Amino acid sequence: MTEVTGAVDFRVGKETYKTWYKVVGDLGPGIRPLVTLHGGPGMSHVYMQSHAEIFTTYTIPVVFYDQLGTGRSTHITDKGADFWTPELFIDELDNLLAHLGIKDDFDLLGHSWGGMLAADYASAQQRPGLRRLIIANAPPSLKLWEQSMHYWLNKFPEDFREMLRRHERDGTTASEEYQRGMKEFYNKHVCQAIPWPAELDQSFADMDENPTVYTTMLGTSEFNLTGSMITWDITDRLDRISCPTLVCNGQEEGAQDFVIKPFIEKIPKVKWVKFKKTHIPFYEDKEYYFKTIGAFLIPT
Repeated sequence: MTEVTGAVDFRVGKETYKTWYKVVGDLGPGIRPLVTLHGGPGMSHVYMQSHAEIFTTYTIPVVFYDQLGTGRSTHITDKGADFWTPELFIDELDNLLAHLGIKDDFDLLGHSWGGMLAADYASAQQRPGLRRLIIANAPPSLKLWEQSMHYWLNKFPEDFREMLRRHERDGTTASEEYQRGMKEFYNKHVCQAIPWPAELDQSFADMDENPTVYTTMLGTSEFNLTGSMITWDITDRLDRISCPTLVCNGQEEGAQDFVIKPFIEKIPKVKWVKFKKTHIPFYEDKEYYFKTIGAFLIPT
């Protein structure tokens, strides 16, 4: 398996940063690659690495990268909400596509926050080079996501919910009690593959190392959205997504059916696949997940 890693300069205003990337397979003419967008915002690409299976099974090159602010890309801690915007990450993606020479012919898969970014990217303007889009386990509106997460949280005992609220009020979310509580919630509604794969632990650790992006854009937790993206909502322009689109979600996750409903109703060329468990089907239902992705990327 051929792997190439590198870093591309990404200029924002007068500053130049680095976007780290990895390509599995060869980016040659006539072979359309799959570009992956990881979640967070602020996680690293590590937990997405199993998507190398797309190359192993279907010989489709796969591009991974760490979005600005995390992983092996430039870490930034002195910028505020006016810097950390979806538009920043859209520009970063375009910059990477141009650097790799694939902007005129590529597929795009975004998971969680990456799915939000992918949908934003595809609906903001026409992207002639984008051939197929996969929106995995993501909402079209952050308010819908928040409603969904509160729905699941309300199924936990009142004392558990109050403990989380107390730590969020007091600014003590780094406490061991709060972290244990969040892990209990995540084990039920984020990933039911227990123990978690090491790659998923690593991506969360990368976000914890520099939580700037997450806390600035979202807030202290999935239930306490106080960040700059609280009003993020692209439901009114989903009909602009012109390429064939696959939308995936799970049974017991934030992207419940009512959350992804605007995708299904408004994207013209859409297909919907629902997985049995929660938020990360490429760990929980790996064989079916990659078979589904492969069939969408290489239709018969």
